[in-house]
Amino acid sequence: MGDLVKMDTKTQDLVDKGIMLPLMEEFYTIQGEGCHTGTAAYFIRVGGCDVGCHWCDVKESWNADLHPPTLADTIVTNVKKYANTVVITGGEPLMWSMDYITEQLQLHKIKTHIETSGAYSFSGKWDWFCLSPKKTKMPLEECYPEADELKMIIHNKSDFNFAEQEAAKVGKKCQLYLQPEWSKKEKMTALIVEYVMKNPKWKISLQTHKFLNIP
Repeated sequence: MGDLVKMDTKTQDLVDKGIMLPLMEEFYTIQGEGCHTGTAAYFIRVGGCDVGCHWCDVKESWNADLHPPTLADTIVTNVKKYANTVVITGGEPLMWSMDYITEQLQLHKIKTHIETSGAYSFSGKWDWFCLSPKKTKMPLEECYPEADELKMIIHNKSDFNFAEQEAAKVGKKCQLYLQPEWSKKEKMTALIVEYVMKNPKWKISLQTHKFLNIP
């Protein structure tokens, strides 16, 4: 566990405005999930999340105080070296204002994608908005019409009903994906295949980056 980051008032103000963000990690890789599977992208993982998914594979992201506030301009400079597509994830990125960083990225012709639970107020300018609702902290109503992609994690059979409930809330443009929770992938993938064949409005998402052993 890392040391807690103590912020002065000025730094806190910059974080509140989204000019600085609690950066956990950033890396260039291949998007492994959802509609853009197989696409090269620069990932920005911000700290902070209170959604509390028990299967989360990045629990170290939950406490934002463990991750140093980093200037959004510095992050954008790093992105420009590698990619024309960015995925901002977490943690829960909408805990922070995404307005400034997405504006700067788009000024440099970089496509902005987000992966979010939608549990916090909408912010940012997005080319692709992936909404992944969680029962523990439901999306705000304002996030549903923004969704380009609905990604539902299937951990047990009851999650299929939850997926249908959430699919009824998004717009017609939204693509629908079912993704097996990794620790139950063998059992749940078989059920998802059967479900999608019976309900072809859904597609299957797999965490292909884990099969490829890349970040």
